[in-house]
Amino acid sequence: MVKVGLQLYTVRDDLEKDFEGTIAKVAALGYQGVEFAGFYGRTSTQINELLKKHNLEVVGSHTQYTELLEDAQSLIDYNKEIGNRYIIVPFLSDEHRKNWPDIFANLRKLGELCNQNDVVLLYHNHEFEFTEKLGEHTVFDAMYEEVPASLLQVELDSCWVQYGGYDPVEYIQKYAGRLPIVHWKDFKRTDKGAQTVELGEGEVPVAAIADATEKAGAEWLVVEQDSCLQPPLQSIEQSMNWVKSYGAKSGKVSV
Repeated sequence: MVKVGLQLYTVRDDLEKDFEGTIAKVAALGYQGVEFAGFYGRTSTQINELLKKHNLEVVGSHTQYTELLEDAQSLIDYNKEIGNRYIIVPFLSDEHRKNWPDIFANLRKLGELCNQNDVVLLYHNHEFEFTEKLGEHTVFDAMYEEVPASLLQVELDSCWVQYGGYDPVEYIQKYAGRLPIVHWKDFKRTDKGAQTVELGEGEVPVAAIADATEKAGAEWLVVEQDSCLQPPLQSIEQSMNWVKSYGAKSGKVSV
């Protein structure tokens, strides 16, 4: 049965104010794991103690591409110390995206280093990997053709797949077996683009995504909301209430 985690970027402002207290609240809501987007100056020992105290697992860690290029080994070492196996490239800047072949080559090198250290490199998509093309392929598909599964796994952000004009359920099915983590995220279209919303409030087929994720054998569904129109802790509680309702009906998740 797939587990449910939270991408802590969702509650980044709360973490800045009260890191330990916010982690406690996340656990109390029923999230089984957390995916980090920075460690807010805490040592690996402090992180371990906090996770153990609240019975939380580490899902993975969003680790900036530029930081990995500068000093991947120390970042890998820290993540191993907190029991994290999944090192995730979260985003690429406009500048980096000018040369996709270089990115693919660097991902290969980083994947090899991760393999040597018994951790796994993943890549987290946005919409641009689907709206930009390399030849006849989307950048997303080209990336996973150029870099083998042994060196790079998939963290599929289902919201951004949908916003990019593709079917996230089909992509979950397509990358089954290479897909440890799926981002479970909803959005509404606005004049300014995508506004992320609580699960079940937007246009993403979030129940079908969870069904497909479980069938694909993924380990984690990770709730994420890039921006919230209400206090983020309230948003993640609302999303968890939806998750519990979905789980009670489907049996695909248990929180």
